[in-house]
Amino acid sequence: MPFSSLLLLFALSAPVSNALSAINPVIAQEPGARQRAVNVARMRAEVMNGGLGRYRADQCMYSEGEAGGTCRIGSSSSGFIVSFYGGPPGWQQQGQAPTVETELQISPDGRHVLTEIYNGPPR
Repeated sequence: MPFSSLLLLFALSAPVSNALSAINPVIAQEPGARQRAVNVARMRAEVMNGGLGRYRADQCMYSEGEAGGTCRIGSSSSGFIVSFYGGPPGWQQQGQAPTVETELQISPDGRHVLTEIYNGPPR
């Protein structure tokens, strides 16, 4: 390979390697982890609060376009922190205030609840 071709190849590869190193490691972990984390958190809250006959999570916990919609979801290398409201079935449709706030730490792959941080009256 001619020297000029090697220089061109090297010059073109530098921006790619720099761009790859800038990728957020949480996002790069596993596709779908955020959506799984939202689903796992919602299902745990349903169990913690008496089942679907007594409890419904905030509607934002059911949105699929952007996992978690308007619910508060933070992420770091230690996983996801998911915080959301809930209440009796129909609470949002009837314009009622939430009766429960739940905050959970979910594993980085979105598959497991690591810590039940809070589950009680809205703070």
